[in-house]
Amino acid sequence: MSKEYFKIICTLFKKELASYFNSPIAYIFIAVFLVTGNWLFFNSFFLVGEASMRNYFNLLPWFFLFLAPALTMRLWAEEKKSGTIEFLLTLPVTDWQVVLAKFFGALTFMFIALLLTLSIPITIASMGNLDWGVIIGSYLGSLFLGGAYLALGLFISSLTKNQIIAFVLGLVASFAAFIVGADFVLAGAPQFAVPIIQFLGLGTHFNNISMGVIDTKDIVYYISFIFLFLWLNAKVISKREWK
Repeated sequence: MSKEYFKIICTLFKKELASYFNSPIAYIFIAVFLVTGNWLFFNSFFLVGEASMRNYFNLLPWFFLFLAPALTMRLWAEEKKSGTIEFLLTLPVTDWQVVLAKFFGALTFMFIALLLTLSIPITIASMGNLDWGVIIGSYLGSLFLGGAYLALGLFISSLTKNQIIAFVLGLVASFAAFIVGADFVLAGAPQFAVPIIQFLGLGTHFNNISMGVIDTKDIVYYISFIFLFLWLNAKVISKREWK
């Protein structure tokens, strides 16, 4: 791939990221995410009396379940409905360049939202001994989980012109992908299928990384999951089925 190829992705990425902050909705998302997360966490933090963010990272996947589809629902659906997608894809850009730009734009927005939560571990560290290894692992796991949700949501947005449908389907699909490896799901599965089903769950790998255990298999899993749905997204766009 040439330097020009990545330059085009970078240009499209800047446009996608700027589109979030050109609307008050982005600031509302971040405000709700921060206020709700901080309130729910600190509401129980002082009762527990432990210098730990475990409860916060237990809540985070559920916040992302709503945040990720909300970020991705318009990325293709709105462009299909308005007709701007036809103009976009007649430009001298490839489908993959557009897909990657949209994905990294959404991922960077989510990364910014996560960065703003650093006030929580800093506050906790001032009160007691905080295990920063676990915190870093948890943030890394959160970013991978968020990326997986976004890739899935982006793919679903490419299947419809309706943003509400894209949001609902994205939420349901992300929820299913997260809980598939949960204990209550595994309890009803055949014994031989348990390891496979457990491995397929987004939540299983998030829990591993959030404990501070950064295993190659978890990283490879997330990268493969993200790549799969970005690839499917590019395939859908290449068919131009909305015409």
